[in-house]
Amino acid sequence: MDHVNWIHNIPFFSIFLAMFCGIITPLIKNGYTAWKVHTTMLMIVSVMSVLLLVNVYENNETFTFMMGHFPAPWGNELRAGPLEALMAVTFSIVMLLTTAGGREFIFHDVVAEKQNLYFIMLNAIFGGMLALVYTNDMFTAYVFIEILTIVSCAMIAAKGTAQSMVSTTHYLVISLLGSGLLLLGMSILYSITGHLLFPQMKEAIVALAATKDYTFPLLVVSGFMFIGLAIKSALFPFHSMLPGAYQAAIPTSSGILSGLVLKSYIILVIKLVYAVFSPDVMLKLKIVDILFVFGLAGMVMGSVYAMCETRMKRMLAYSSVAQIGYIYMGIGLNSRIGMAAACFHILAHAITKTMLFVCCGQMVEDSGGKEQIFYLKGAAHKNKLAGIGFTVGAFSMVGVPLFAGFVSKMYFATASVYAPGKMAAVLIVLGISMVLNALYFLPSVIAIWTPVKEQERTQKEPISPLFRFSVVLFIVLNITLGIFYRPVIEVIEKGIILLQ
Repeated sequence: MDHVNWIHNIPFFSIFLAMFCGIITPLIKNGYTAWKVHTTMLMIVSVMSVLLLVNVYENNETFTFMMGHFPAPWGNELRAGPLEALMAVTFSIVMLLTTAGGREFIFHDVVAEKQNLYFIMLNAIFGGMLALVYTNDMFTAYVFIEILTIVSCAMIAAKGTAQSMVSTTHYLVISLLGSGLLLLGMSILYSITGHLLFPQMKEAIVALAATKDYTFPLLVVSGFMFIGLAIKSALFPFHSMLPGAYQAAIPTSSGILSGLVLKSYIILVIKLVYAVFSPDVMLKLKIVDILFVFGLAGMVMGSVYAMCETRMKRMLAYSSVAQIGYIYMGIGLNSRIGMAAACFHILAHAITKTMLFVCCGQMVEDSGGKEQIFYLKGAAHKNKLAGIGFTVGAFSMVGVPLFAGFVSKMYFATASVYAPGKMAAVLIVLGISMVLNALYFLPSVIAIWTPVKEQERTQKEPISPLFRFSVVLFIVLNITLGIFYRPVIEVIEKGIILLQ
């Protein structure tokens, strides 16, 4: 019997464990027990993902795991390298902290009879995100994209209000438009190449691009696929479903959807750039230039919409639109350092935005459910930890030094130097966006720390220890990523090199 490297089983087992917990959760009628099962699963996957990251980084290794042992072109494969392992670690830890810090929102806003069903959605959405991180074939990618779409809608509707139902419908319609374009592009690409696995598809595409006979069909296919994923990830101007959805959903759902789910689609975009179409073909087809322009537009317009918003959750939703623009702008630079900056921003935004939604939800709860920024004056004095967490998150999003958001913006500026034709646009829009970020985040921070005359605590229950633990760890992670960022960048760059 050949030696079995158990490390190579971690990607599959992580996805399997998450989906298996989703299957058995309906048998658990008690919501708190379902939460314990979910938390245990996240802890196990987190530990396994760290082991995987250490192993592939130290060995400078990337490997594939064949599912079902069917050969190409019909086989299903997972692929793991430093980049995938790093994303899996981040997703696992952020998911764990978000569900821990937002646990009280789940048990307060979701009716008792449906709390276990909510954790089915959490397990399924986590498994779907891991599948997009690790997938090495189109079939697996599309199946889990559809799972993510359905589960995301269920998480938005979990509150059961009329507003959440309307927002869910809006979210579903826009998401299905993206899914349809993506499926159409995948189908045409399969008919052209005859393959579903990424490596074989890449070989066929590079060969076709060299002959110049399939330039227009490849342009159409790539347009369908990248526009579809842009819609799924809420790139401007395909963002209209976010504000209503995040406002209507419970803070736990909003944090997961904004900080993690949108990023899983972008990770698939990165895989398509390197593992399917290749940067050279993307450059010939001008797709990177289109993503670059949309990214710049999103950076500015998302911030403009956020400045005009008076409700905190909707402001954070528009802020996510701007931050998604940053990532697509980095991808559009079509350079290794630009992609590294985009990947780092995925990590920084995941850690920061989930903390912002959890802290915002707590301050809204302490203020009697009022979401308008005007009525949140002094909210940080009622819950100082939530105020500190929101302040740290805001500073990170603005790009204040020593926080994670500053590092990614610094690398975006550095990456622009290696793209002379785009350098001026990047630096100008980057500066404008950072100023706009400050113009809507800093007034919010000032408002929550502004004392009011009758500063009485409206909450009846003490602050949850899990909330304290979650926010403190989020803050530590943010500052750590902002100071000790070089090892993370090294992992990302090594992962990008091995992905090509």
